[in-house]
Amino acid sequence: MASTVDRIIDCGVVAVLRADNPSQLMDVSKALREGGVVAIEVTMTVPGALKVIEEASAKMEDTIIGVGSVLDPETARAAILSGAEYVVSPILNTAVIEMSKRYGKAVMPAGFTPTEILTAWQAGADVVKVFPAGVGGPSYFKDILGPLPQVKLMPTGGVDAKTTPEFIKNGAVAVGAGSAMVDKTAVDNKDWASLTATAKSFVDAVAQARAEK
Repeated sequence: MASTVDRIIDCGVVAVLRADNPSQLMDVSKALREGGVVAIEVTMTVPGALKVIEEASAKMEDTIIGVGSVLDPETARAAILSGAEYVVSPILNTAVIEMSKRYGKAVMPAGFTPTEILTAWQAGADVVKVFPAGVGGPSYFKDILGPLPQVKLMPTGGVDAKTTPEFIKNGAVAVGAGSAMVDKTAVDNKDWASLTATAKSFVDAVAQARAEK
C-alpha cells in the first residue's frame, strides 16, 4: 500500500477518466502513461467500469489502476476485487476508508472543510482529496496546511496544467485532473499523441513547481 501511495506522490498526477463509452479507455490510458502519468483513476460513472478496471489492471502492469466516484464500501470492495489498487471518493464515507484498508489498498476520500479533512485523515486516509478544489483555489491549501501540516492533500476539480504549479507550491502532494487532461475532442479523434503531450505537461508542471519550492 505504501508503495502505491509513494508512486502516486512521486509522479504527482492522477488522471481521472470519465466516459460514456469505455471502448477507448485502454488507448487513453496508454497515451497518458506514455506522457509519464502512472496513476489512472477509472470512475464508477463509466459504463462497465469494473470490466475496464479488470482489463486495464491485467494489461497495464506499469500503471497503477484505481477506482473513482466510490460512494459506498460495497462498491469499493467490488472494484478492489476487480483489480483497483487505490480507491477515490468525492465524499467522506469512513466505511469506504475501512473497506479499502481491510484489503490493504490506498484510499483517497474527499474533504473540503478543515473538519472533514481532519476526520478523513484520522479515519485512515492516505491522501485527502480536496473537492471541488477550484472553489478555494491554491491558496486554500496553504491555509489548511497551516494548522494541519501532517495531512497529505490532493486537489481535484478546477485543476489544469496552469493551476497545477500553484497547487503544488501551496502544499498539495499531487493533483487530480479529468477533462483538462483528457480532452474529449482528442479522444474522439483518437489523437493519442495530443493526450500524451498534455499528460507530459502536467508531469513537468509538478516537477518544475517542486524544484522551485
